[in-house]
Amino acid sequence: MMFALFMIVILIVTGLIWLLDIFVLSKKRAAGADEPLLVEYAKSFFPVILVVFFVRSFIVEPFKIPSGSMMPTLLAGDFILVNKFTYGLRVPILNQAFIEINQPKRGDVIVFHYPPAPSIDYIKRVVGLPGDSIRYQDKQLTINGEPVLLKDGSEYEYVMSGLNVVTAKKYREKLGSVEHDILIHDLMGNYDADSIGGKFSNGEEVIVPAGHYFAMGDNRDNSSDSRVWGFVPERNLVGKAFFIWMNFDEGSRIGNAIK
Repeated sequence: MMFALFMIVILIVTGLIWLLDIFVLSKKRAAGADEPLLVEYAKSFFPVILVVFFVRSFIVEPFKIPSGSMMPTLLAGDFILVNKFTYGLRVPILNQAFIEINQPKRGDVIVFHYPPAPSIDYIKRVVGLPGDSIRYQDKQLTINGEPVLLKDGSEYEYVMSGLNVVTAKKYREKLGSVEHDILIHDLMGNYDADSIGGKFSNGEEVIVPAGHYFAMGDNRDNSSDSRVWGFVPERNLVGKAFFIWMNFDEGSRIGNAIK
């Protein structure tokens, strides 16, 4: 969000300098005189910034995965692309949709503005849609009364901060039409009593409010998600993650689609 604001400011400044030169400064320069350096730079950068701003705001935007909360689907260090128009075209900064296109589907990997601090972008998987009833107890996810089945439990090891090796179970899960891998640990989550995770621990189910989504990380026991900070409002949506374009540590991940 801050980068988009920075780009808007630079776009406006360079555009105003260009217009000022067209309508005022150029008329005062002697014939054949060189353009001031500031004007030359503004005229050179404005078209480039305009194209980049348009592409990032309405078509596709790059992000870097900072943590392991979406393992094994996404690893820390993955550079991904996010489709900005899948869920509708939005006014930059304000993030208000002005053209509605699609709504998130169960299983989509979404980037959104973190509800407690919207200047921060988060990435999670859509688990619950508006109106869904969700329960998560004893590692079992239940949606609208139907347990989500898990397949192929196998060991999965990864390194956390501090070079600690962690062993988890990797399962295959299906949400909607999307099959994907998740990790489950023996750890028990520790949630505030009034949080969604706290309600799950007490055997309660929650109903996803209208205009909101319930999101979880694929690394189910190592993810700060809707269980901790609540539902994702529709107005916070940024786009749908769809492609890994770079990973400097694991080149085999380059070019992988995100499912």
